[in-house]
Amino acid sequence: MLKFIRHNFDGMDGIEIYPIISLLLFFIVFVTMLIIVMNISKKRIDEVSNLPFEDDIKSKDKNHE
Repeated sequence: MLKFIRHNFDGMDGIEIYPIISLLLFFIVFVTMLIIVMNISKKRIDEVSNLPFEDDIKSKDKNHE
């Protein structure tokens, strides 16, 4: 499969830079997300983890009123 794709790109000059750019872009995004996740406070993690339950709690409170 790769030889069919490689045949199409043999005549293009400067094509070898695109895999390097995509690898660098992936690495930058991955490291950025890792840094953001490592710096999130425990309080923020608790807030976000309880988000799916907030609608249930609000709807139960409205039904009991």
